[in-house]
Amino acid sequence: MAKTVAAAELGEFGEDFVAKRLIARGYRILDRKWRIKEGELDLVALTEMGEIVFIEVKTRSSAAFGDPIESVSPAKAQRIQRLALAWLATHQRLGNPYRIDVAGVLMLRSGEIQLDYREAVI
Repeated sequence: MAKTVAAAELGEFGEDFVAKRLIARGYRILDRKWRIKEGELDLVALTEMGEIVFIEVKTRSSAAFGDPIESVSPAKAQRIQRLALAWLATHQRLGNPYRIDVAGVLMLRSGEIQLDYREAVI
């Protein structure tokens, strides 16, 4: 969860940016900010081939503290896996093909936006 309004807005921007990119690739967004007691899934999408994709989005305004994707720790990866299975069960889609992707968004002061999108990383 974001600690400040600015951090929340930055996170929201990153999720919107990634969602638009996925839609342009033919994905359909099924869920955003799906939440249960254990945590939250940023984006859930469906590919044209019928694969469900869970996307963890990490957005930063600087790489001073490392690449955004590096902030997905092993514990966070395990939590995302459990949340993905909970989403599948809740939506009666257990057995559906799925994968978990991570998107790192850097929004630099220059206005440049860099996206590092990695498929099936968890």
